[in-house]
Amino acid sequence: MFVSTFEKQLDAKRRIVVPQEFRALMSGPFDGVVCFPSIEADCIEGGGQALFDRYVGVIQELDFGDPIRSALETSIYGGLARMAFDTAGRITLPEHLCDLFGLDDWVVVVGLGDRFQIWGREAFQAHRSAQRETARDGLAQLRAAQRTARLGGGL
Repeated sequence: MFVSTFEKQLDAKRRIVVPQEFRALMSGPFDGVVCFPSIEADCIEGGGQALFDRYVGVIQELDFGDPIRSALETSIYGGLARMAFDTAGRITLPEHLCDLFGLDDWVVVVGLGDRFQIWGREAFQAHRSAQRETARDGLAQLRAAQRTARLGGGL
């Protein structure tokens, strides 16, 4: 699993060192990562071949011509970049993705289980704050629903 959060500096060629913990998870026939614009947030989403295969499975479940399938194909397949690790464990982020998300100096690499995201530092700080609030509210709602179910089930 991709876990933890790392701050990394982009060099002049838009390269970042992928955390060693992440590189170890992606060993296989393709020694690198796949990245594309995230569907859920203003950042780059990435992972190994397993992540790509998962998206392929979701896309293939939808009928050909379905507008959601078309949107996913455009976003995932059309936005995909395969990036191999160099000898130092670095990848070079595509210029168009850096421009799209304003990545030009410090970035944050965030592990999300089977995937990771690459954010601009300031954008991630705002996103993390909003996510913590959503998590708090969601957990409180879940606990309230569980209490209600326990009380209602005992009558």
